[in-house]
Amino acid sequence: MRTTHDDASVRLYHLGDAVEGGSAETLFYGPLSEAMRIAAAQTEDVQEGLFIATDNDVVAWLDLIEG
Repeated sequence: MRTTHDDASVRLYHLGDAVEGGSAETLFYGPLSEAMRIAAAQTEDVQEGLFIATDNDVVAWLDLIEG
């Protein structure tokens, strides 16, 4: 993910099972710091499908926390 800051506006979303159409469910719009708190509070199964989108990039939650 490109350089950003805690107050950057992001979209936290979960990509659903592709078998059911691969729908994207938005969990949160707002500051990156809050999106990260919400993402960390999800179950491991949900975290596997989480993504954070900024105005110029998208990163998988697990890639972000492992990087």
